[in-house]
Amino acid sequence: MKEVNFEILMNNIRTYIDDEKSLDNITRAFWCANKLHEGQKRQSGEDYIVHPLSVAFILSEMKADSDTICAALLHDTIEDTIMSKEKIAIMFNETIANLVDGVTKISKMNFSSKEQQIATNTRKIITSLEEDVRIVIIKLADRLHNMRTLEYKSEFKQKENALETMEIFSPLAYYLGAYQIKSELEDLALYYLRRDYYDNIESQLNIIREELDNVIYQALEKVGNVLADNNISFEHKQRIKSIYGLYKQIIRGKNIIDVHDLVAIKIMVDDVNDCFRTLGYVHSVYPPINNKFKDYIFNPKTNMYQSLHTTVFGPDDRLVQMQIRTYDMDKIDTYGLTAYWDLHKNDAEESMQDDLKNKYQFFKSISELNSIISDNAEFVNSVKRELFNSTIYVYTPKGDIIELPKGSTPIDFAYKLHTDIGNTMVGAIVNDKYVNVDYQLQNKDRIKIITNPLIHGPKLEWEDKVKTIKAKKLIKQFYK
Repeated sequence: MKEVNFEILMNNIRTYIDDEKSLDNITRAFWCANKLHEGQKRQSGEDYIVHPLSVAFILSEMKADSDTICAALLHDTIEDTIMSKEKIAIMFNETIANLVDGVTKISKMNFSSKEQQIATNTRKIITSLEEDVRIVIIKLADRLHNMRTLEYKSEFKQKENALETMEIFSPLAYYLGAYQIKSELEDLALYYLRRDYYDNIESQLNIIREELDNVIYQALEKVGNVLADNNISFEHKQRIKSIYGLYKQIIRGKNIIDVHDLVAIKIMVDDVNDCFRTLGYVHSVYPPINNKFKDYIFNPKTNMYQSLHTTVFGPDDRLVQMQIRTYDMDKIDTYGLTAYWDLHKNDAEESMQDDLKNKYQFFKSISELNSIISDNAEFVNSVKRELFNSTIYVYTPKGDIIELPKGSTPIDFAYKLHTDIGNTMVGAIVNDKYVNVDYQLQNKDRIKIITNPLIHGPKLEWEDKVKTIKAKKLIKQFYK
């Protein structure tokens, strides 16, 4: 892990921020935090200021704006020092004050139990998406650094933090599209939760790594030659699947060597046309596995991930996944919404928030749950169960992708589309076949809801057949 000091942080920030006022604000935020945390130590024995510096550095790698960097440097001052939100607003600005307040835990003095405190603070973080997504992004960077330094905690705290990371922070990173953060958080959490699996997978990877690197080298050489011959300029990245990703395959009974995307090569080209031309040339040198092709360019994932995926029989008949995308897609695919700081430089924060509200299904689902559930523990458990657990992706007749919790029924689907559709539903057709309304939907099902505006609302017994809180509440509400 890279050791960070103020000079290293500022050198990184100056590569993308040249406004002197912004740089001066960041400098003042550092010295303010440094003074307030003076004398405080982390459990590692380091001066406490190392933590906010490290969080700010993680964010600077995403090219975060100056307000976000300032908030990262000050993020523990309200909680751990005499600083207040009002003082931050006076010394800096309202935005920085709101960001710092957003990541600050509500004092345990306000609660009668630890469970109540945890549920309330978790809800505060999740619902801060509605106010400013940067609050969650700062919290993800904060959690990432804490997980990187978890070795200094007790075994109980290690497992507690790792479990919370897996249940809350990794899913949040996924939904925001921040795959790089998600992947590292999952690996670190697995290290503390299932060290036996972690060590075993790491050992197996070390044994075959040289062979896999050779497969990547040969595949890149062959594909690179054919692309060059056809005047397609490109760049590439490569990766071997994460330890946690392999863990999920192993507990399903697979051997590491049989995982179809164990080895992946990411090819970045100039435009969408070149993406599809590249796909054709890849298939001309390495035959594809037909059922492993995914077009996420014209059918993006619900977190806006875009790429072409094809798994081919590569060198020595090794399976190799090729991921083909444009350069801008690659930034989104790696950093998610945080890539907007680089792609939308002048209006990044506004674009980030607008797209979150208008394009990301999970945001709407969280807003709905927040509006209909008052109890904090119930809200957090519902988010974990419906959004952060197993999900399925199904299609409307027009081909729109709808995300639902595993075990959902056509009734859940209908209410997900619109209250009136749920209230007037009389039947469902799934994959061109009539099904019962309590049929358990499967991944990739195509669903058409049959409605009749003359019927008198949903059936009361449907409440026991649905999976989502929204559908249960709307059915109950109709009869009230």
